[in-house]
Amino acid sequence: MSSDPNTKWRVRIALLSLFAFAAVASVGAYVVADLGKLQDNIAARESQAALQGITDLSQIDAALSQHPTNKFLRIMAMATRAADEANAAIENLSSAIEPAEISKTSNLGAVSRSDLEALRRDLKTAETNATTLAPRATAVLKAERDTIERYALSLHLEKDYSRSLLEHIDKRHAEMAAFTSSLSSARADFYRAYQNYVGVLVGEFGSYKVVGGQFIFPLQRTVDRYNVAAQAMTNAARHVTELDEEGKRLRASRQARWLQFVRSEFIRAE
Repeated sequence: MSSDPNTKWRVRIALLSLFAFAAVASVGAYVVADLGKLQDNIAARESQAALQGITDLSQIDAALSQHPTNKFLRIMAMATRAADEANAAIENLSSAIEPAEISKTSNLGAVSRSDLEALRRDLKTAETNATTLAPRATAVLKAERDTIERYALSLHLEKDYSRSLLEHIDKRHAEMAAFTSSLSSARADFYRAYQNYVGVLVGEFGSYKVVGGQFIFPLQRTVDRYNVAAQAMTNAARHVTELDEEGKRLRASRQARWLQFVRSEFIRAE
């Protein structure tokens, strides 16, 4: 090392300057982080004030229009739209299960054997489609969650807020997946029972008469087979109807819980 005193002083000054710069940089980073936290708290309070009294989910968009840069209102509005789109997509999948020709064949006593056989094929298609409803609905729900999670990351939401939002979504999705699985199974059972019912008519075509809308068979054992098939179809149809009513209640309950979540659970000042 150089024995020049000036050199030693220059080294000391450089080290002191470096230390001072590091200290200032650390303070600056702390200030920036603290400022970001403060801004989040202000935005949370603003969101809480805007959403606390809402009674309808459509009011979220109205609140966002008044505070378009508020990240919490943006994520809630986006999550609400994503949920609506996922629900609509699942409804479309459910509606597409049954070929249109099935509903067109109502008076089975007036159709030909070939029509009955065509109906049975359509019912088999509907049964197959019903069994695929649950996994396809699950894929829709996963896409919804992924979209919301990516958007939350792009807004740089606090982890607590993101975690709370995603936990709520996961609970809703678990409920929807369980219900869709039950409905998928019930509808498959109905179409299978309907196939068996039509199968009896196909097998006995030409031997029965239709009087006053009632099938009249020549043999008691055929009557027994017909009654068993008809009862099984009726029971399966009743189960589907019961699940449809349950689905309506669950949708109303989910909307109420989401509204409560938006109003008081997720948007909170810290």
